[in-house]
Amino acid sequence: MFKNTFLLAFLCLSTLLVAQEKHLKNIKQLTFGGDNAEAYFSPDGKKLTLQVTNKAFGVPCDQIFMLDLQEQEFNENSLKLISTGKGRTTCSYYMPDGKHILYASTHADNHACPAPPKSTDGKYLWAIYPEFDIYIADLNGNITKKLTDSPGYDAEAVVSPDGKKIAFTSIRSGDLEIYTMDIDGSNLKQITFGLGYDGGCFFSHDSKKIVFRSSRPKTEEEIKEYKELLSQNLVAPSEMEIYTCNIDGSDLKQITNLGKANWAPYFHPSDQKIIFSSNHHSTRGYDFQLYMIDINGENLRQITWESEFNAFPMFSPDGKKLVFSSNRMQSKPRETNVFIADWVDQDEAELTQPKSLKKHISYLASDELQGRLTGSKGEELAANYLVKELKSLGLKPFDGKNYIQKFDYKVRLNPHDSTQIKPNSGKNVVGFLDNKATKTILIGAHYDHLGLNEHNHSSKPNSKGEIHNGADDNASGVAAVLELARMYAKNKSTENVNYLFAFFSGEEDGLIGSKQLANVLKNNHPNIISMINLDMIGRLNEMKNLTVGGVGTNPNFKSIVERNKPAGFAVTLDESGMGPSDHTSFYLKNIPVLFFFTGTHADYHKPSDDEEKINYYGVRNITDYVFRVCNEIAALDKVEFVPTKTDAPKTAPKYKVTLGIMPDYTDHGDGLHVDGVTDNRPAQLAGIQGGDVILKIGDCEIKEVYGYMNCLSKINSGDELPVTFKRNGEMKTVTVKF
Repeated sequence: MFKNTFLLAFLCLSTLLVAQEKHLKNIKQLTFGGDNAEAYFSPDGKKLTLQVTNKAFGVPCDQIFMLDLQEQEFNENSLKLISTGKGRTTCSYYMPDGKHILYASTHADNHACPAPPKSTDGKYLWAIYPEFDIYIADLNGNITKKLTDSPGYDAEAVVSPDGKKIAFTSIRSGDLEIYTMDIDGSNLKQITFGLGYDGGCFFSHDSKKIVFRSSRPKTEEEIKEYKELLSQNLVAPSEMEIYTCNIDGSDLKQITNLGKANWAPYFHPSDQKIIFSSNHHSTRGYDFQLYMIDINGENLRQITWESEFNAFPMFSPDGKKLVFSSNRMQSKPRETNVFIADWVDQDEAELTQPKSLKKHISYLASDELQGRLTGSKGEELAANYLVKELKSLGLKPFDGKNYIQKFDYKVRLNPHDSTQIKPNSGKNVVGFLDNKATKTILIGAHYDHLGLNEHNHSSKPNSKGEIHNGADDNASGVAAVLELARMYAKNKSTENVNYLFAFFSGEEDGLIGSKQLANVLKNNHPNIISMINLDMIGRLNEMKNLTVGGVGTNPNFKSIVERNKPAGFAVTLDESGMGPSDHTSFYLKNIPVLFFFTGTHADYHKPSDDEEKINYYGVRNITDYVFRVCNEIAALDKVEFVPTKTDAPKTAPKYKVTLGIMPDYTDHGDGLHVDGVTDNRPAQLAGIQGGDVILKIGDCEIKEVYGYMNCLSKINSGDELPVTFKRNGEMKTVTVKF
């Protein structure tokens, strides 16, 4: 029963992860229970050596075991002890002959397990046991040679693929540095010299370089803490980056600059990329995922998605397999097991290019385009740029004739005066990727903005004549759509859906362009299965809050969006297909929609929404996110439209007054979060600040933005009411004159 249940669960897991963990196929669990880690291949790729702690298995602290990968089934009996079973061991690795291993052990000093480190301030600590020395043993557990015998820590030894060198970490210089020696233990040489913990190194496949992790403290406080901990044979591995150097120590390069803990690096078989474990994405808690990065520090990509711990990756000698440790599929808390998978290299064209994103946003949000007001010269320049980009990708005009669809409308220059109306015209830009499929996905963003505030949409008083560049709103979304167009047009795959890439104008004047295109598509292209809208995705905050709307417009959308989310992101799901952006136009035509949005901010609809404030980490990750989501939608047999509820809290009522704030549209559930306040408006005059959480206006309670709008609808100009809000956990009440 257990085996059948486990198999069913495993098959379900494999199905769910296929979209995200596309590098890993046929994932197989090799160990079951306890703490199993640092599994490394034999030279012929047929065996693994790994360290195991499993009290139920009679192993109270890490010992080295061997696992034969040629076995048909794996269980606890598959493991063979090849260390002494005494003391504590770490970091085993096969010798070139495949018949011996080297590992570090404390058994010569004491047969008992050394005490684990204890933290006094809650910090996670690694023990640098001074009793560790490096040994060579045969596969029957007989020690044949002791390689180190100096006082202090000697461990983390690995062998070069050409069989000539051993690299390891030692404290013999007074700091934790990396050393090399010949395979017989001679010709010792120190190759790193910077203050900090240099360790966990591995050779490149051509044996010319090593990759390693390093803590490298910089400030006086960091240096003091590092030295104090080291004097107690401890390190705090919370800040580490990935480095490479030649095997003689020359050409030292820092590869990552991500912050937090980046460790367990290993070279990709090409030696042009590095796979490693990182929690740089995490905003809270314990979350390590595998990532890959080019050796020049570019093209960071996420490899694993499942569970909160994935580490110790190693490629098989032929590059076809990846072995790693993970706490996925655990039967008890704190279990870590070893998994093996077939490795699938990614199509390089499917990697989001940050340089391209920056190029697009920098141009579209430049003063040259004068804010891209619909009907202006700036809009024309932006449209021409988009057409040029679509042509360069080989995309067709969606109707076979022209990339640009013009539309006419009337714009209301004063929302409070129905007589101030003038005729205007705009241009949608649409490109078509024809995969000869029977269904099509539309990915869109609006490219217009407020210009010089000619249409009076600015949130900054008296800003007419000032350029509103709209870097976030919505050059960010346009850049992502262009990048997605490149990824789908230039990759090696032919998807089973067609793609329309649409850039709308007139959005700021009332979704004008998207309404026009939605009418055309509904009549002439009934095979549109979904519309993906990217509007304002450029200002991801420190908590990595992202709202995805429209998840209720199809029964599968919620699960697709949830399981594909980038690591560390706090994604709020909104079921409604309605919202203040272009997806609404398509929802009203019974097309399932999704809406990606990082929220408003103090620069929303102001001249200060400029390119230098864009969070490119966020834009890149959201672009990758949408790519994964689209791939899963494309794989659905049927994409059913579901109308979503339009209950009172989700309907924006009419109101006669304003508070003068920039609301956070994310539904936090504990009140209206204020992103910013407008100068000389009621909120600012009453002392309300960005970061406050408004709970009540008068007797009207507020839980999110729609409740806030509902409360405003009940207030008349001139009313004075108490406004209750929370600031840094403290309740406050002020009187506001509306």
